[in-house]
Amino acid sequence: MFPLDSPWNISFAGCGFLGIYHIGVASCLQEQAPFLVEDARHIYGASAGALTASALVTGACLGEAGASIIDVAKEARKRFLGPMHPSFNLVKMMRKLLYRTLPPDAHVRARGRLGISLTRVSDGENVLFSQFSSNEDLVQACVCSAYIPVYCGFIPPALQGVRYVDGGISDNLPQYELKNTITVSPFSGESDICPRDSSTNLHELRFTNTSIQFTLTNLYRVSRALFPPDPLVMKAMCKQGYTDALHFIKKNGLLQFRRPQRGLLVRVERMEEQDEDEEEEDDTEEEGGDGQSQRQERQVAVCSSGSATEDHIFDHLPPRLHRALVEACKERRGMLQSLRNLLPVRMASALLIPYTLPLESAMSMTVRLLEWLPDVQEDVGWMRDQTMKVLHCVVRQARKTVSQQVSERLSFQLELRRSQSLPSQSGPTSLLPSWVSGGSSTVLDLILRLDQYQRQMLPGIFCVNLDLQGSLYTQPSPSLQKYTVPEGTSSALLDLR
Repeated sequence: MFPLDSPWNISFAGCGFLGIYHIGVASCLQEQAPFLVEDARHIYGASAGALTASALVTGACLGEAGASIIDVAKEARKRFLGPMHPSFNLVKMMRKLLYRTLPPDAHVRARGRLGISLTRVSDGENVLFSQFSSNEDLVQACVCSAYIPVYCGFIPPALQGVRYVDGGISDNLPQYELKNTITVSPFSGESDICPRDSSTNLHELRFTNTSIQFTLTNLYRVSRALFPPDPLVMKAMCKQGYTDALHFIKKNGLLQFRRPQRGLLVRVERMEEQDEDEEEEDDTEEEGGDGQSQRQERQVAVCSSGSATEDHIFDHLPPRLHRALVEACKERRGMLQSLRNLLPVRMASALLIPYTLPLESAMSMTVRLLEWLPDVQEDVGWMRDQTMKVLHCVVRQARKTVSQQVSERLSFQLELRRSQSLPSQSGPTSLLPSWVSGGSSTVLDLILRLDQYQRQMLPGIFCVNLDLQGSLYTQPSPSLQKYTVPEGTSSALLDLR
């Protein structure tokens, strides 16, 4: 059950041309549970969802809004490159349709209650704009919220002196984390009102707070968000939105929620009338009693018929919205349109695209430049400021990189000079003999090397002794004659002498 004891909000996700789904949802909420719209504290929207939220808050005709979306889609489908064709100006068409659809006092109704998600260009932060001083501010906020960079243009629009782009970039489902926020999304996922695809895939993608389940149908919807489908497919999406919203209302017991309260008010009025009738004369009281019983029977009949209608609500679009969508889906076939649909004409136009496309591009660029003239000074100033900021950032980064490289080079040179100026220090192993320091370092190997060294030294000692004996038998040299035997010399040496 949806809790009604605390304030609630409604949030529409951004979805491009799939915004026709929101029209069906909003129409169902207005028809079957109007108190959800009337008593909602805030109604939020991002990108295409902001357009539906604006129409819902300001009381604009939803049928006309849905027909306008289909008209824009048909204009995009007429061109070879679709909405990417140079002659297709989405911002201009959007602004024109908003001025035609919104009532004159739309900004008064929307002030403080409608929240439009915007992405600030300067820092990329999300902004919920809700203070509108005029219809121009409301229309410009909707344009900023649906402005996709490169797709709609290269110079972002400004609102009250600040540049904004598509709100779906930073927050595609505003205030979704609040407990009592009814979230609406045309993508199958975890939103309160969304399509229910028959898939067992539990994986999902979170795109700026919007839950998108990994299904083939969702992949098709994502591909059609920026490139509109056939008008009949869009009409089916609108009907699906109405059906999904009706399912949400029935599931939470909100269908005709206020009808019992109205019945109670009617009964109170009848009781007051009965009290007044009792103060009249007896014959008047009898007539009043008969009339009261008849009115009670009528009231019971009305209540029973109301419950019967609640049990037999058909899942279809309201007649007004249905007529508007059917009229928008119709192909207005004239003589020129019939000629264009002929196969030879279509083949000839396809072959001439390399020649006609540059001409159409030049013409559309000329028209856009003429329309841009009133805003040239402001836009050029903004581009100059942005260019200077980018250059300053590049220069700052270059300085940082160069200073870091220079400091690393200097530190390396200092370390190299310091290592060259210090005297060479011999390690403790260099002080030992080579026969000790070389080879293995085990104790057994060390003993073996010591024994081998002694064996090598014994023949040398024996040869030295023989040389000494030979020199004793020869005539001593004058230097040896002066030699005196020190005290304590062994007798063995004296005998040899």
